[in-house]
Amino acid sequence: MVLGLAGPMAAGKNLAAQILEGKGWVSVDADLLVHEVIEEKKDEIVAAFSDEAVRLGLSLLQADGRVDRRAVGRIIFGRPELVERQEGIVYPGVNDRIDSFLEENRRAGKDCLINATLLYKVPSIYEIDALLYADAPLALRLLRARRRDGLSVRQIIARFKSQANLFSKYENAVADINRVWNTGSRERLERKIDRFLASCRTRG
Repeated sequence: MVLGLAGPMAAGKNLAAQILEGKGWVSVDADLLVHEVIEEKKDEIVAAFSDEAVRLGLSLLQADGRVDRRAVGRIIFGRPELVERQEGIVYPGVNDRIDSFLEENRRAGKDCLINATLLYKVPSIYEIDALLYADAPLALRLLRARRRDGLSVRQIIARFKSQANLFSKYENAVADINRVWNTGSRERLERKIDRFLASCRTRG
């Protein structure tokens, strides 16, 4: 079985991934794949955003030669055309890595988990059997993000806005989707995930 896992910032997506891994699922974290591909495509990224970096007085590379992802983020944030340019460079490589992960582990008969907030943006979404969407009320997510990341309320709200209507993206792309509300303890979330998996097995 192939399960997708998505959800907005500070809703408990990574906690859900940990729970599933503890149940024997093998997982791939698309955020980590993005970091890998960014380094692989470093020259293309520098070429694509060098003019904007100069205009803003930013360096696209860190002292160690790696891409400064924060600088790229500052350049593209709030500019859909630049976000699309960056995704066009990075996402094909991410999708290839996800497909390789699925091919290897399916062959071994393993249950696979794709942990990816923006899974709807890559063709690999059509490989999943069901989607678990971890969510939580806005105020609770704000509190969690403040504790976890140490960001200002303004920074967090800006990130929340960038994920607006995220659930609807999956409603349009995935037939079998379950929205799990992470509002209590880890044990409570695990029980909800167990019920979701049981329903998936029954339908499968």
